[in-house]
Amino acid sequence: MMEQILDVAEDLFSKHGLYGVTLKDVAKQVGVHHTLMNYYFQDKKKLFDQVFGRRAVVTSTRRIEALEAYDAATKGKPTVEGALRAFLDTDLDLYIQGGERWKNYGALGAQVANTPEWGAELMDKHFDPVVLRLIALLKRALPNCADEDIFWGYHFVTGALLLTLARTGRIDKLSGGLCQSEDFEAVKQRMARFMAGGFLAICGK
Repeated sequence: MMEQILDVAEDLFSKHGLYGVTLKDVAKQVGVHHTLMNYYFQDKKKLFDQVFGRRAVVTSTRRIEALEAYDAATKGKPTVEGALRAFLDTDLDLYIQGGERWKNYGALGAQVANTPEWGAELMDKHFDPVVLRLIALLKRALPNCADEDIFWGYHFVTGALLLTLARTGRIDKLSGGLCQSEDFEAVKQRMARFMAGGFLAICGK
């Protein structure tokens, strides 16, 4: 029952946002009385946080493990693209292989990241350790690069990733159907290499 509630809430939140969904909406979709929702969750934000945290721990753990494995495999001599692939490709694989529910979560994450009032706190809580692990590898791959350029580079990377996860459909229209918002495989083939080129450019390589 709990997983069903979280799945339904995730779908609704990903489409309508925190403020566009009520506990009654979730209860109705699940087919239970709304008092049951009040029993499990004191308020809507508690439900939202649980929905978000459920998959956040999966993606964070997988990326930390991928970054650690990459660091060990390269014996302390990472490349920019290699570090980005461990970070980006590992995450994109979840959305490629995980089906519609993971894609709903991706859209939800894009919303959270772009809501300063309370979203930043959720992102900090769940993703700071994996982001800082990536930053450490990038600093080692670019030892002469200014720290501020590394952080701005990450800012651009995460912006592109979150826009991809939002699946707005804009790239579909702009390209006349040549590119598809749903085509995460195409993104995976290009994003890390593209972003690596940006890091090398701003770091003067």
